[in-house]
Formats: sequence, C-alpha cells, structure tokens
Amino acid sequence: MNQHEKINYLEFPAKNIPATKAFFEDVFNWAFEDFGPDYTAFSNQGINGGFFTSQQTSTTKKGASLTVFYSDNLIATQQKIEQAGGQIIQAIFNFPGGSRFHFTEPSGNEFAVWSSTAA
Repeated sequence: MNQHEKINYLEFPAKNIPATKAFFEDVFNWAFEDFGPDYTAFSNQGINGGFFTSQQTSTTKKGASLTVFYSDNLIATQQKIEQAGGQIIQAIFNFPGGSRFHFTEPSGNEFAVWSSTAA
C-alpha cells in the first residue's frame, strides 16, 4: 500500500540485468517483471524496486546509500551469496546490536546482510 511521504520504491543500476536477476532469484527468491530490455522490477520484498541498465555501480565508497538485508543465519546467507556469484567485500564483523557483512552482486552493487546475534 502506498503511504504518504514514506519510502515507496528503490532503483539500482545494473551492468548486466540478466545476471543480477539470476543472483537475486537464487539467493533471495525474488521474482521480476521486465519492462523492456533495460528495466526490470521486483515486488513483495519488503519494498518494491527495480534495476535499470547502467555501467555505474552503487557502492558506499562512491557515497551511495547502503541497502541492508536481515538474516536469521548470516553464515548460510553468505554461502548462498557466494554460490550465486556474489563477492564478499567485508567479512562478518560484530557491532553493537549484532553482526553483518557486505557483498556485491554480479553487476557490482554493494549490499549488506545483518543479524541481531553476534558472530
């Protein structure tokens, strides 16, 4: 449901939309709807969004915001990410309130996964 003045949709760049779609389908069980060759949308993932064709990447080193997933089992989620072609760019670390790691998906965008338990 759309809510007045609340975050409603996220868009990410993707160098390779088919590879990015396959990654998120394999790891997070996302479903996509294509809108031509240069855009694909996802829904029912906590927030709706999409990927558009671009040679740019979204990383915190470039000043981009960080999208963070939650996992009940960081190790299992990390293994799924690696098996699907993602790269771990920051190993699991503890912080007040839990632990997390950062990864890039096949198009090079940075994401993180956190858990409320320490590693």
